[in-house]
Amino acid sequence: MDYDVRPQDLISFLDQVTRKAGQAVVSLFQGKFSVHRKGTSDTTIDIVTDADRASEDIILGEISRQFPSHDILTEETMIESTGSRWLWLVDPLDGTVNFAHGIPHFGISIALAEHDKVVVGIVYDPLRDESFLAYGNGGAFLNGGPIQVSVSKTLRTSVIATGFPYDRATSPENNVAEFCRVVTRVQGIRRAGAASLDLAYVAAGRLDGFWELKLKPWDQAAGMLLVEEAGGRVSDNTGSPTSFRTRFVVATNGLIHDELITRLRGDS
Repeated sequence: MDYDVRPQDLISFLDQVTRKAGQAVVSLFQGKFSVHRKGTSDTTIDIVTDADRASEDIILGEISRQFPSHDILTEETMIESTGSRWLWLVDPLDGTVNFAHGIPHFGISIALAEHDKVVVGIVYDPLRDESFLAYGNGGAFLNGGPIQVSVSKTLRTSVIATGFPYDRATSPENNVAEFCRVVTRVQGIRRAGAASLDLAYVAAGRLDGFWELKLKPWDQAAGMLLVEEAGGRVSDNTGSPTSFRTRFVVATNGLIHDELITRLRGDS
């Protein structure tokens, strides 16, 4: 049976599972953990830690028990697709490089999509105990209180966040040109190393905009919903509506969206 769910009924479940996973992540961050390189190359900068795996084990275990017929798409483990209309998108530790280097900025991101449309999403920062949650047509919230995007009207008065793909040293599609076009036109630019938290910060009005390319669905699904439900705008780099499968996401308060896309594309 493909169990039916209502997004608003998942708030307690998502809060509990992210907090449980967050406790495991923080315990390892404050103690000892191992770091492993993904793939076979000694030069790869894409890594996984014990915390990624511990968090994922907790989250996948809870989802599988509660919703055994649902499909799951996650960063560290391949889950066989059953053809369910429900798809969970899980990033058990977004900001793994930060975590590995002792930088206290990382999060846990979980979203649920129905027929590829995200209906509920959560981004949890376990160190600050900040839980950003949104559900379709229901608004966006931080620890239960409503949030909304900023009111900055120009790039010149905006703080924008971005990131760079892991293959930036070998691929010409590396975000360097876009960064150079934007950095001189904004009040400030940030590269914090956790895309899900960047998107959550746009939703909360802490950042005015964000863009990045080559993110994975689990990196951005929950954050994209947060921005939209907080009154912002999410698109691809042409300004067209997009999904969590996009390779180039732009998310802003809406007021600076067209200006940011113009700069990213180098049209002026």
